[in-house]
Amino acid sequence: QVQLVESGGGLVQPGGSLRLSCAASGSIFAIYAAGWYRQAPGKPRELVADITNGARTSYADLVKGRFTISRDNAKNAVYLQMNSLAPEDTAVYYCNINLRRTVLGPARDYWGQGIQVTVSS
Repeated sequence: QVQLVESGGGLVQPGGSLRLSCAASGSIFAIYAAGWYRQAPGKPRELVADITNGARTSYADLVKGRFTISRDNAKNAVYLQMNSLAPEDTAVYYCNINLRRTVLGPARDYWGQGIQVTVSS
């Protein structure tokens, strides 16, 4: 079994910062691309940021310059540093990791359970 556990969400004032963490546990051979998504009430889930196995990153226009995605392959973990948060960043944030459980097994996507981020004064 593989589990992705997210942490670091919560309530923050506008202009504040949060750091989300996502750790994959279980039988894992290797992790590949990873990303953070978010879903606000009444809206579809959207990609916020992603990072390749080679640590190349890309960001949604709305978060460029404010959010930073990073990874620690030794810990099977992915992070999202969020600065200058605004009320429109309020959403449930989900991590996604593409990983392989065994050397011969297929790579597939796994999702975290989601974590609430609320930006409000």
